[in-house]
Amino acid sequence: MDEQYDAVVIGMGPGGEVAASQLIQAGKRVAVVERELIGGECGYWACIPSKTLLRPLEAAAGAARAAGLERPEPDWPGMRSYRDTMIRHLDDSKQVEGYRSQGAAVFKGTARFVGRDPWVVEVGEHRLSAADVVVATGTTPSRPPIEGLEEVELWTNREATTVEDIPDRAVVVGGSAVGVEMGQFLARVGCSVTLVQRGPSLMDREDPRVGELTAELLRGDGIDVRTGAEPRRAYRRGRDSVLELHDGSEAVGDVVLLATGRRPRLEDLELDAVGVRTAAAGLEVDERCRAAPGLWAVGDVTGVALFTHVAKYQGGVVAANILGGDRTAEYTGVPRVVFADPEIAAVGLTAEGARERGLDPVSAEVDLTAGLARPWTYETSPRGRVGVVADRASRTLVGAWAVAPLAGEWIHTAALAIREGIGVDRLRDGIFQFPTYSEGYTLAVNELDL
Repeated sequence: MDEQYDAVVIGMGPGGEVAASQLIQAGKRVAVVERELIGGECGYWACIPSKTLLRPLEAAAGAARAAGLERPEPDWPGMRSYRDTMIRHLDDSKQVEGYRSQGAAVFKGTARFVGRDPWVVEVGEHRLSAADVVVATGTTPSRPPIEGLEEVELWTNREATTVEDIPDRAVVVGGSAVGVEMGQFLARVGCSVTLVQRGPSLMDREDPRVGELTAELLRGDGIDVRTGAEPRRAYRRGRDSVLELHDGSEAVGDVVLLATGRRPRLEDLELDAVGVRTAAAGLEVDERCRAAPGLWAVGDVTGVALFTHVAKYQGGVVAANILGGDRTAEYTGVPRVVFADPEIAAVGLTAEGARERGLDPVSAEVDLTAGLARPWTYETSPRGRVGVVADRASRTLVGAWAVAPLAGEWIHTAALAIREGIGVDRLRDGIFQFPTYSEGYTLAVNELDL
C-alpha cells in the first residue's frame, strides 16, 4: 500500500530543508528523503567546512597585517576539531529527530519514481504517494576526461574539507571557487600547492581582471599558478601523483584535487520512467521552479545557479506555490562570492556579458587604497579593487566586482542596485558610512564615462 503525504521532498540540502520546513510549518503532511545526511553537501562537505577552515587562516594573516600585532601560528588540530564540530562529526541523527518531532516522516535511502498522477516515489520497501514532489538532489563532482586518473591519489571537495592530515604537496585542477579556496587553505597550512587551470585565466566566468587579481593573491601565498595548462594524463611515479600537461611539463603532488565543476545528480531517480525528461544541465524548471504539474525542483539540480543561497531562495518559491501562492523566481542580482583572503565577490553581468545581451556597457575600476580611508585603518599593507559595469542607455548598474577584504558582505549594495534597477545618478548621490569599503562604490560610479 502506498503511504499518502501532501508532499515529498527528495534531498535535504539547504533548498530541500527550506521547502520542507515551510510546508511542515503550514501544517502539511510531509515526507523527506535523504540518501546521505540531512543538511546536504553544503552542511558537511562544502560551504560550512570550507569557510570554517579558511577563517582561522584569514584571521592569522589579518593579525600580521594589523598595526602592532604579530601573526599567530595556526593550530591545525584545533582547526580540525572545530571543523568536526561544525559538520556534526558527519552525524545527522539530531536533524532526523528534529524533523520527526515536527511531524515529518524521514526516510534514509535512494528515491526513484515509479508512478505519477499522483506521484509515487519508492524508497527501499516504502512507496510514498503525494500530489507534490520536490526534487532537491543536488550535484556530484564532475570528472574530467584525463587518462589515468584512477591511478593517482584523487580528492574531490569532500576529501579536501574533511582532511585529517595535511599532505606535503597537492595539485589542484580547476581555478574557480573550490580550487581557489581549497588551494589557498592548503597553502596556508603548509602544503606546497600547484594550481592547474585549462583556460587562460582563473575565475573565468568573471571579468578578466578578477582572474588576474585572483592569480596574484594566490601567488602571494606561494601557490604555483599555471593557466593555459591542460592536463593530458595522470600516472603514479613511486609515491608521486603526476599530471602530465599538454606542453609536456608536469605537476607533481601527493594528491590531486579535482575542482572542475559539478553535474546534476538525477540518474537514480529514473524520471524518464514516469515521462519526465532531463537535460545534461539538470532538471529544467519554469519560473515557478516547476518541472511538471506537481513536480518541483530546487537547488543545484536545476542548473540555474549553483549556489546555496539560490537553493534556499528556490525552496521558498516552491513552498509558496505548493501552498497555493503564485510566486515566481527572479535571478537578477544574485551575488557570487569566493571566500579567499581577500574575498572575491561579483554580481550581475561582465562587460562582455552585457554586450551579448544587446546592452551598451561602460566599465570602471578603482583602487580602493587610493581614495578611501578604510583600507588603511583596516591593515598596514592595504589591498582592494572594485569594478562596476553600467548600461549607457539606461544609466543603470548592471554588474560589479570586488577583490578586497570583506567584499562578500558589501557586494550586496551592488546586488540590490542591480536587482532594483537603481540608476547610476542615484548611486552617485548616495551617502555611504565613513570609513567603510562600501564608499568604493561612489569612487567607481564616479569614474563611469556616461
